[in-house]
Amino acid sequence: MACHWIHIGYKVSLEKRVKEIVHKAFWDCLSVQLSEEPPTYDHAIKLVGEIKETLLSFLLPGHTRLRNQITEVLDLELIKQEAENGALDISKLAEFIIGMMGILCAPARDEEVKKLKGIKEIVPLFRAIFSVLDLMKVDMANFAISSIRPHLMQQSVEYERRKFQEVLEKQPNSLDFVTQWLEEATNDLLTQKYKHALPAGGGAAGSGDAPLLTPVSVQNYAYLKLLKWDHFQRPFPETVLMDQSRFQELQLQLEQLAVLGAVLLVTFSTAAPGISGHADFAEKLKMMVKTLLTDMHLPSFHLEDALASIGEKVCLEVSSCLSLCGPSPFSVAKETVLKGQIQALASPDDPIRRIMESRILTFLETYLASGHQKPLPTVPGGLGPIQKELEEVAVKFVRLVNYNKMVFCPYYDAILSKLLVRS
Repeated sequence: MACHWIHIGYKVSLEKRVKEIVHKAFWDCLSVQLSEEPPTYDHAIKLVGEIKETLLSFLLPGHTRLRNQITEVLDLELIKQEAENGALDISKLAEFIIGMMGILCAPARDEEVKKLKGIKEIVPLFRAIFSVLDLMKVDMANFAISSIRPHLMQQSVEYERRKFQEVLEKQPNSLDFVTQWLEEATNDLLTQKYKHALPAGGGAAGSGDAPLLTPVSVQNYAYLKLLKWDHFQRPFPETVLMDQSRFQELQLQLEQLAVLGAVLLVTFSTAAPGISGHADFAEKLKMMVKTLLTDMHLPSFHLEDALASIGEKVCLEVSSCLSLCGPSPFSVAKETVLKGQIQALASPDDPIRRIMESRILTFLETYLASGHQKPLPTVPGGLGPIQKELEEVAVKFVRLVNYNKMVFCPYYDAILSKLLVRS
């Protein structure tokens, strides 16, 4: 097997080398032809023909005027006649090509096209033109993909739903864990809402006091429950089983963010409120703690040991910062308190850590309920230092959830229509 891969690697390397040699030979030949007296333009005209076809491929059906311009100026028969009569101005053709590239390129390529105007020698100029055209081809391919993505998405949704339906017909119990998952979410929400609806005196709430649940709100809450799932003890719902590893990865990232956010919160609260106002210091502190929590997802990682180390390093950084720009130095008493608070975050039941987790889930719930609108909702208090990281996770989570909803929403609606009637 190793020899097989070595052989493939050698073959790829050899093909690449041969391609480089052929390209070099072509450009060398072009250079020689243009250096002759009088110049020979055979290779140059072939290049112009390739450029012409590439430019035409970028045009949309409505670009009639541009199509006519390209066809007229890059008329190969006329260019050959001009070359034969010694009247060909290759620099003028290059100028037209660059101008047309500037019209057709994406804004991200403006700078590359602009640089072409500064290249005066013909051979390097043509090589650079082809290099930028290759980038423009990639841009065009990406544009085409984004244009057909909704169609591909719909096909994918229909395919997955059809395949699941085939499984369901063979195994009618294939929605048992989904039903249990949605039932738990419904009961959790009902408990929360009835609790909030109770009068201050503790008497029974009237039947109209508890807000009605909707299928969407239950589904959204159910997805949030997947971010607190015990993957070792509980079977994952059937409709999200294919994405279990993705949900698990998001869960681990959010656990790390909760600890990171909690460390920063207690640091800025205990050390001195003024420290959080120093953007550079706050960012440096965050990156340091984030680095020390990088392996938090590994079985070999011990959070208690990591937090002890983090406590030491954070106190050193805070003490150094306050000695330079703080109103008063960092006292030994405050240092002891801060280390203790950071160490306490090792417990999942720590109040600060639980607050961070609750606010993170609130942010995700708000974003999910907003229908994936931009801009993202405002992060709750205390999450400001980890806003960037949290938003990145939120986008991944909502994208994953929305696709799952598109595929399995008919099954969820059918289950919830029975559950919500009973409730």
